[in-house]
Amino acid sequence: MDFASKWSSLLTSPSLKHLTEAGFGIPKEKQHAAVQDLTKAHIESFDQAVSDGLCRAVQAIRPLEFMFKNDRISLAFVEATIFKPVVGKGSICRDLRVFPAECRGRRCSYRGKLVADVSWSVNGVPKGIIKQSLGQLPIMVKSRLCNLHGLPPKELIEHHEEAEEMGGYFIVNGNEKVIRMLIMPRRNYPIAMSRPKWKNRGQGYTQYGISMHCVKEEHTAINMNLHYLDNGTVMLNFIYQKELFFLPLGFALKALVDFTDFQIYQELIKGREGNSFYKSCVSEMLRLVMEEGCITRGKVLNYLGERFRVKMNLPEWYTHEQCANYLLDQCICIHLKSDVEKFYLLCLMTRKLFTFAKQECMEENPDSLMCQEVLTPGRLYLMFLKEKMAAWMVSVKLSMDKRAHRLTGAVSSENLVKMFNMGSDVTHPFEYLLATGNLTSKTGLGMLQNTGLCVVADKLNFIRYLSHFRCVHRGAAFAKMRTTSVRRLLPESWGFLCPVHTPDGEPCGLMNHMTAHCEIVAPALPTTTLPALLCSLGVTPVDGSPGRAYADCYPVLLDGAMVGWVETELAPLLADSLRRFKVLKEKKILPWTEIVLVPQTSKASMYPGLYLFTTPCRMVRPVRNLALGQQELIGTFEQLYINVGISEDEIEPGVTTHQELFPHSMLSVVANFIPYSDHNQSPRNMYQCQMGKQTMGFPLHSFQERSDNKLYRLQTPQSPLVRPVMYDHYNMDNYPIGTNAIVAVISYTGYDMEDAMILNKSSWERGFGHGCVYKTELVDLAEKMRGEDNLVFGVKPGDPKVMDKLDTDGLPSIGAVLQYGDPFYSYINLNTGQSFVSFYKSQESCVVDNIKVCSNDTGSGRFKRICITVRVPRNPTIGDKFASRHGQKGILSRLWPAEDMPFTESGMTPDILFNPHGFPSRMTIGMLIESMAGKSGALHGLCHDATPFTFSEESSALEHFGDMLRAAGYNHYGTERLYSGLSGLELEADIFIGVVYYQRLRHMVSDKFQVRTTGARDKVTNQPVGGRNIQGGIRFGEMERDALLAHGTSFLLHDRLFNCSDRSVAQVCVDCGSLLSPLLEKPPPYWSATRHRKTVCLLCGKSDSIDTVSVPYVFRYFVAELAAMNIKIKLDVK
Repeated sequence: MDFASKWSSLLTSPSLKHLTEAGFGIPKEKQHAAVQDLTKAHIESFDQAVSDGLCRAVQAIRPLEFMFKNDRISLAFVEATIFKPVVGKGSICRDLRVFPAECRGRRCSYRGKLVADVSWSVNGVPKGIIKQSLGQLPIMVKSRLCNLHGLPPKELIEHHEEAEEMGGYFIVNGNEKVIRMLIMPRRNYPIAMSRPKWKNRGQGYTQYGISMHCVKEEHTAINMNLHYLDNGTVMLNFIYQKELFFLPLGFALKALVDFTDFQIYQELIKGREGNSFYKSCVSEMLRLVMEEGCITRGKVLNYLGERFRVKMNLPEWYTHEQCANYLLDQCICIHLKSDVEKFYLLCLMTRKLFTFAKQECMEENPDSLMCQEVLTPGRLYLMFLKEKMAAWMVSVKLSMDKRAHRLTGAVSSENLVKMFNMGSDVTHPFEYLLATGNLTSKTGLGMLQNTGLCVVADKLNFIRYLSHFRCVHRGAAFAKMRTTSVRRLLPESWGFLCPVHTPDGEPCGLMNHMTAHCEIVAPALPTTTLPALLCSLGVTPVDGSPGRAYADCYPVLLDGAMVGWVETELAPLLADSLRRFKVLKEKKILPWTEIVLVPQTSKASMYPGLYLFTTPCRMVRPVRNLALGQQELIGTFEQLYINVGISEDEIEPGVTTHQELFPHSMLSVVANFIPYSDHNQSPRNMYQCQMGKQTMGFPLHSFQERSDNKLYRLQTPQSPLVRPVMYDHYNMDNYPIGTNAIVAVISYTGYDMEDAMILNKSSWERGFGHGCVYKTELVDLAEKMRGEDNLVFGVKPGDPKVMDKLDTDGLPSIGAVLQYGDPFYSYINLNTGQSFVSFYKSQESCVVDNIKVCSNDTGSGRFKRICITVRVPRNPTIGDKFASRHGQKGILSRLWPAEDMPFTESGMTPDILFNPHGFPSRMTIGMLIESMAGKSGALHGLCHDATPFTFSEESSALEHFGDMLRAAGYNHYGTERLYSGLSGLELEADIFIGVVYYQRLRHMVSDKFQVRTTGARDKVTNQPVGGRNIQGGIRFGEMERDALLAHGTSFLLHDRLFNCSDRSVAQVCVDCGSLLSPLLEKPPPYWSATRHRKTVCLLCGKSDSIDTVSVPYVFRYFVAELAAMNIKIKLDVK
């Protein structure tokens, strides 16, 4: 984690140098570090999970003990290994390794084998170890288990990847899936909160409580609460197997330690010795335990074991005490190893709860970033894997019980191996989790949601792709909440979450993005040396007595474990010396340690104490430590209690201790690409963050190797003339997203009202904004006819349906143009010799780009699966969407002939005419500055720095670029005289004209228009179906009907709702008014078929009372439905 050098070498200004550097197109020696950092949080957490985390998780899975034919059998995992992805046994191949590009093309999963060593013993006698495969696990691309790990760009290209492949995702069924990063409560920290709905939990409950999200070092998590009751006692509540349990605190404390009641009482009242109410509450809690007859620790354990035994699936030979110990081990403060530590922590939480309930300390906001951490992909992966491995053991036990009668004699290793192979493997649960994002778990893994955990990393363009990896979601549970407090932008998140980059609408404020230099701690290293160091610096151990009264001491917590007490005068010095060791990397203090001293204040504020955190999954960011002149990583909680200045002139000596590395450090990667974003109104920057992700750009370089469902590509992208420093820092010229356009701000004709824009037809003819869409179809003949194994691609010689448009292999030739109705591919049944031809169904013509022949996973497939990629060219048409980089989106409304466009004195016509009414209300001054800067850059051959906060009131951008324009002989304010293209006369006003970088968005008319003459109808109602894909109609609904009624256009109404919908002719009996009884009479056999048959009403028996009416078919259906319910409809026909 070498964070120090990373940001100190940030470029000072962008340049066009590397567009023309020598050796272009030759892969570099190693990948671009800044781009690789984007997915670092994902890859590091996964690496940690599959190496160190897996060892810990395997050791943490408890041995499974059960009775089998009067023997006690115990199964336990010794160790587990995950292998790199290789081909299956019996495959025919040159290279055993499997690479990601192959899995994408073949639409299969990129996965490696999980092999575990299981030891087994009978009646306590170890019998040996069995190696067992537990199935296949998905492997994250570019992680240490991936076959691409550590390859240089040249070799990555040989394996059909991008030179700058970042990894960080899984491949499941050919799709790239990212595990979303979610916000979780900060681990092992007691949060004081008041929830009014807690009052409903039972008699005497109040809204006050302390909540704690306990997480073990192998990431197993559990939520635990302490509730304050209005009679002064405390209830401990925890969740086991998704069930809620309540336990009076006295029982928990007495069960954990073998102390006398007086010792427990003394520990609980530390720091509040003078409060008689509190003392009486404590003695009341201990008295409750005495009343149940639980005098010693053993009796309490016995009492608890007896009560909780029913819910634990433990072997029947366990004593009550063993059951109770299991309960304490699994459900109470699980992050601590020893019971004594748990006891001291529960005492601290109780003291905090009483302080909070008496309003002597404030509640902590659970929505604030200081009380939060991030659920990293590696952590979810490991928790899920641990649970599934434990479930595998249980499934083995169940299959042994089921087949007990078949097994003769004692249990042997051969029998066990058979049973092991019947256990439920982990392949399917993992693929289901990644493919659907739904979590199926018995315990719920201590999480608030079980859906929406994975998203597809769609490569629409590079910006959208990278923002998947920087996204942090608050959780699906909050999206449905009526309150807005969750979505609020709190000042605590400065520097960690971007204030600009969040979508508008439903997910606003819930889906945030990390700032460019925010990192997530991945390694979990041991902190065994820290308590001794703290004691040497003046901390009194937890069981000692400090030099001052407890009321004048702060508790010291290290990763949620109570270490001791420190006097209030000594605490600031202690924190400072710890911070010094951290920055100078001394005394084994990790650089990502968080040191928080919450001071005691005169008013009620946060509960005081000295908190140290070294755990993974926290957000940290680098700032400059002014005292030591070096970079330091600070955490979200720590940031509240240190003073960080932004610019040099903000630094106050003696107050400011840290300084930001650069002023735009609060922005995310995508927000950093907006030029002069400090000159724009804030919502416009938010819109640009959204639209930047919908641009038709250049998503990747390996178009030939990819088989994504849909890819967009801009044919002639350009490098922007005006751009922020971060654009070059991330080397975005590799994946450009737009074109430099000459934009005149003028209201010309009326075709540019309301955000429409006029495009110069000559620019359009020269290919301005031209792009194409790559569409891929996978054809698998195994799915065409079930059970038929003899279908292969091919053409029957002389088949008239093929019209000589297909090659002999039954596939179109590459580069062929396909129109609607052309043959697309053809296949033959080898048994019957029959041939089948599929035709191209889309209305747009396309070009066949490439065809890949795929096999199956074992390499034994015949010519049965192919991927056809076609290219649909898309020139901009009227109605396509464009946008500048300032949230100014517009629709192309007219292609105006160049000869009719206004022109400047030098004869130049603009590419785009932008309506001046788009500026005043939107206040996108950044776009005006960009126009001037782009113009001066084009004239002087420069690339201008558009990083926010470079210009200010003192040095204004207008003066700077105005002087440059004047030096080139242009007007200081960026305006020019224009001449009308129609009359040739000079326009009266000066027109503002310059160069702006424009993006073409993926919303195109060709994908949206819907038209229908006649077509498919619904089987039941006979009405036209809806939906664009199936050539359906557009619903003419109630409100549209009201509009026609209001206009009095009754014939039009009749036409739309009746003639064009489901008009039908029906027979009705005038006498009895029935629509159902008139039926055609049944002819006697001697009639000839030509004879005219009458319609007879079955109820009246007459045929002269029958009339013909036109009714909607739905009405006839409705009458029949009602008749089925014994309701008769009578029509009054006049």
